Amino acid sequence: AVNIAAYYAAWVRDGKTVWASRAVVGKPYRQTPVFKARMQYLVLNPTWTVPPTILRQDILPRLRQDPGYLATRGLQVIDGRGRTIDPGTIDWKTTTARNFPYLLRQGPGPDNALGRVKFMFPNPHLVYLHDTPARELFARAERSFSSGCIRIEKPMELAGLLLAGDQRWTREALDAAIAGGRTQDVRLPQEITVMLLYLTAFPGPDGEVQFREDVYKRDAALLKALNGPFVFSPPAGYRVE
Repeated sequence: AVNIAAYYAAWVRDGKTVWASRAVVGKPYRQTPVFKARMQYLVLNPTWTVPPTILRQDILPRLRQDPGYLATRGLQVIDGRGRTIDPGTIDWKTTTARNFPYLLRQGPGPDNALGRVKFMFPNPHLVYLHDTPARELFARAERSFSSGCIRIEKPMELAGLLLAGDQRWTREALDAAIAGGRTQDVRLPQEITVMLLYLTAFPGPDGEVQFREDVYKRDAALLKALNGPFVFSPPAGYRVE
């Protein structure tokens, strides 16, 4: 479970917290969505493909000012056949997200935006948990710096726990696979439910209520609805006997 408002992630198993970590979540203008999905597999040494929003709002404007920006970020231009294209052959001043026929991809490595491992729970938002090379952000009290995905401070601990039921994936084997640098998917021995929540008030470990800042400014609308008149909206097919 991830509490977005608390910048916190935890794995609760049989009513006990077996892993917890500080988290970095989406910026207020690129909010991490609230939903539930099933985690199915990990990706070791992931590549990072620039999402459409980041391409349109961040990367292309920078390329119009600095055509060498891709090289500083280790990003390659990939065409529809998987071939690498020389970025110097593209007119970045006239290129837009709509007419851009390529992908921008960052190869695996210590500077990859996703770090050493990402945790995949397929969903329509294209949001997942992952490692990060920007370790300094975890020391901040407010940690809304991502473009929607959740960066976790202790990813290797979580990976080891998730793969504990597979004898092939000891922590030593996991570390060796990452050191090898090859991108590979690893199925989990058992899928687990992932819940992304937004809770500005919640019970602490001793039962006391804890409060967090409403960084996404959602509480006002919620309180207005709770304080408004009761309205019953029956589901489709509902019948009163």
